[in-house]
Amino acid sequence: MSKSVNKSITLKEVAAAAGVSVSTASRALSGKAEAYRISSATEQSVRKAAEKLQFSPSLLARSLRSQQTKLLGVVLPNVANPFFAAIAREITLSAEEEGYSVLLTDSQENSETEARLVDQLQARQIEGLVVCPVGIENHHLKSLAKQKLPLVLVDRGFDDPALVSVTSDHRAGAREGMQQLLEAGHTTIGVLQGLPETLPNRERLAGVQAALEDQGLKYDPSLIAGHNFDEASGYAAAKILLTERPEITALFAFSNQNALGALRAASELGRTIPDDLSLIAFDDHPFAAYLAAPLSSVSQDVNQLGRVAARLLLEQIRTGTPPEQKHYQIPVQLIQRASIQPPA
Repeated sequence: MSKSVNKSITLKEVAAAAGVSVSTASRALSGKAEAYRISSATEQSVRKAAEKLQFSPSLLARSLRSQQTKLLGVVLPNVANPFFAAIAREITLSAEEEGYSVLLTDSQENSETEARLVDQLQARQIEGLVVCPVGIENHHLKSLAKQKLPLVLVDRGFDDPALVSVTSDHRAGAREGMQQLLEAGHTTIGVLQGLPETLPNRERLAGVQAALEDQGLKYDPSLIAGHNFDEASGYAAAKILLTERPEITALFAFSNQNALGALRAASELGRTIPDDLSLIAFDDHPFAAYLAAPLSSVSQDVNQLGRVAARLLLEQIRTGTPPEQKHYQIPVQLIQRASIQPPA
């Protein structure tokens, strides 16, 4: 007489019995051990635990497309950042129009956390994934592409032809923003950069350099400071630059959060905007127009970023194939306000 399948046993219990994570158990039972470099011994251990507990991996054996969970995953580096929150909102709205629900997660600007969240979302049997990556590591994302899981990267993409990405035109935007400061007469300009290793930061620095070269000016790395796109980094970088290089007459912040930090640093140092310090930010923000000196910005079309990402993901799910064009670039817009004046 054959054993009856114990339907009350969960994957979590199988994972615990085998001494592995839920995602490892899921992959071992769904035939993905080799793709994720799970050892043969671990795979056998998981299968033996499943057999002993009479667990049926039938759900795991189904493909994502046939299962139709109607679930999409979204991974953001910082949910609290209005820029990423706006992208997530557009993805969610587009997904709901097609009958999909979204599982939203926050990597906290940490690549290891991002990889772990991707594993957890896969264990939930998502049909597709949008990632606004930290932008440093991409091995876990390349692995997803090899598995044919529909995937779209937004904002911080990678120079990898296998990955579908949607980004703003960072280089052109930074070039135009820097030109505004140069045309106003500023020649000693501090740059508050974001996460140095990321594509947006590299492209924005290239745009800054191009604008300087257009005016016959030298690119000076000593005028660049910062280590992240958050407010704390903007504050620390502005404090350092304005203290060590008091001849600086303007700052270019590489994010709206960097700009917030710069405003606080300038206030503490007695520098008023725009009377004796001009400021422009890459990224617009609702607060920008309502400051005492409304903030000039290089505005990214966050709504378009989210909508295009969602469209590309849903098309991949429908067709089962990635788009021929792998990289999509969204234009940016310069918004001139009162925070830029000629140097005193």
